[in-house]
Amino acid sequence: MRVVHRSPSLVALAQLGAMLALPAIASGQSWNPLKRGSDNLEVVGHLPVGSRLTVTDMDIEQELDRPYAYVSRANIVGGGGRGVDIVDLSEPSDPEVIYSWRIENDDLHQGPGAMDVKHFKWGDRYYVAQSLQFRQGGPDADVGAVILDVTGLPDASTVREVGRIRDSDHLGGFHNIFIYKHSDGRVLLFTTVSGPYAQVYDLGRFVEGDPEGALVGRVPVPVGDSGSGGYHDMYVGYHPDTGSDRFYGGGTGGYYVYDVTDVGDPSLVMSMTGVSGVRYGHTVTPSPDGRYVVAETEYRHAPLRIFDLEPAFESGAQNVRQPISAWTADWQHLVHNHEVRWPYVFVSGYVDGLQIFNLQDPSNPITVGFYDTYLGPLNDDFNPIFNGTFGVDVRNEDGLIVVSDSSSGLWVFRMDGFNGWSGSQWGMPDVSSVQDWDQGPRAPRLIGE
Repeated sequence: MRVVHRSPSLVALAQLGAMLALPAIASGQSWNPLKRGSDNLEVVGHLPVGSRLTVTDMDIEQELDRPYAYVSRANIVGGGGRGVDIVDLSEPSDPEVIYSWRIENDDLHQGPGAMDVKHFKWGDRYYVAQSLQFRQGGPDADVGAVILDVTGLPDASTVREVGRIRDSDHLGGFHNIFIYKHSDGRVLLFTTVSGPYAQVYDLGRFVEGDPEGALVGRVPVPVGDSGSGGYHDMYVGYHPDTGSDRFYGGGTGGYYVYDVTDVGDPSLVMSMTGVSGVRYGHTVTPSPDGRYVVAETEYRHAPLRIFDLEPAFESGAQNVRQPISAWTADWQHLVHNHEVRWPYVFVSGYVDGLQIFNLQDPSNPITVGFYDTYLGPLNDDFNPIFNGTFGVDVRNEDGLIVVSDSSSGLWVFRMDGFNGWSGSQWGMPDVSSVQDWDQGPRAPRLIGE
């Protein structure tokens, strides 16, 4: 048995190249096969769904009367069909796969397949967008995503494929996607592609039968005239102080913030480049008010970096080079994706499992909860630490926490004292990755107003 002892606090990291405010040590918090998690996290349910390295990202619907999670299924080292599973969470202690979509002729396809998944609503119907990545040498190298109509759930017989978003100019598909209810009323799909920009699709047009007119914009990576580079991941959110829609992208050179209120003409607001230890950004998520940014790089030993953008805005600068703090679960590994529900940051930490830290003092992030969903060894046939907890999502209505583990499946958690989230509870705008499909973004309303 592999017994591990890991400290969830940040140790000194030479590659930061700057004096950072280090998080306080969470004393007594360590995990091993006999005590896998902190006392304040309850495992509500667990659902194994496949063999090793066949699970990637996941997404949950936010309405309590639509208790569905969507789990991407990939083929990283063999043994997995490429597609998406729909999981019924009406009984969180007993999650159940009620529908599976798989690409036809799976054995002819090259590449991992399904990587990122998001749901959306258009009109009175509900949909899922499953990103796909297939390499040349097999079918569907031009397919970036499949759209499924899931309005009729839990009746699985009503699920139908609406169509596939294809891009013959950028083969290899969409690695990551983000769906945003824009202030102009459109539901927009932002995607990564093999080019120096993110593409933007109008999903309303697509599901209503106009795939040719669905591509409505591109958000560039400002890499000069080289024509190279690209994005790895992105987040899009409303910025109440300016009444604008903002895109946050991690990619070549670091991280970029664009005003995408006019999707056809994005304008650069801020960049985080020239940062010590950062040549390529991975995941980037702002606080609800857009002041702080949590940024990830996805190389071993790298922490999450926390940036404060306000001093740059006040001085008129357009670039921030130095984070104000950093956090990691274990300096020997790395953390992957994250969801911000201020002041909490919910992290899918690969071999370190689910991690939760508090960012109420952004200069001093503190670990407040953890659970190790993966007890296996490091990989010897793939990147050693690319295993374990891959994706994480939070249901704002009741605080349900759901994560996908690449090898152990879907996990459902609750954290003591976290029974739901809205920004107004914390004096913040009610802005997160969760979308209001019916009304869209609007000015914040604080408690008592």
